[in-house]
Amino acid sequence: MRVFRTIVVLDAPDLDAESSFWAQLLDGTVEAEDDWHSIVVDGEWRLGIQHAPNHVPPVWPGGDQQQQIHLDLWVDDLAAAHERALDLGARLLQAADDPLTRDEVFQVYADPAGHPFCLCRGPLD
Repeated sequence: MRVFRTIVVLDAPDLDAESSFWAQLLDGTVEAEDDWHSIVVDGEWRLGIQHAPNHVPPVWPGGDQQQQIHLDLWVDDLAAAHERALDLGARLLQAADDPLTRDEVFQVYADPAGHPFCLCRGPLD
C-alpha cells in the first residue's frame, strides 16, 4: 500500500465562511461542491472543508470541549500574519508571552468555525 496524498479535513457549519477564510489565509482558491469544499494552493489540494451542521467548536487552550487537531502555520512575519488572520475572521485565543523574543513564538487562534490553529515563527538569528 502506498499513501499518495494526505489531506486535513475540517468540519464546519458554514462552508462558505470556513473555506473562504482558509483559501484567503493560504493564498489559495476554493473548489466548491454541495457539502464539500477543497482548498487548492499552487495547484495542490491542501485542505478539505466538510459541511457539519452540528459541529461543536473546541474550547482550547483549556475547557471541556478539547481540540482534536490543530494546524501550525510557520510564517516569516508574525505581525503581518496576525493582522491578516484577524482581518479574515480569526479570533486570537492566546497571545505569545513575548512576541518580540528571538526564540520560537506560537500564537493560538480560532478560525471562523472555531478550529484552533497556531501562527508560529522560528527562532531569529
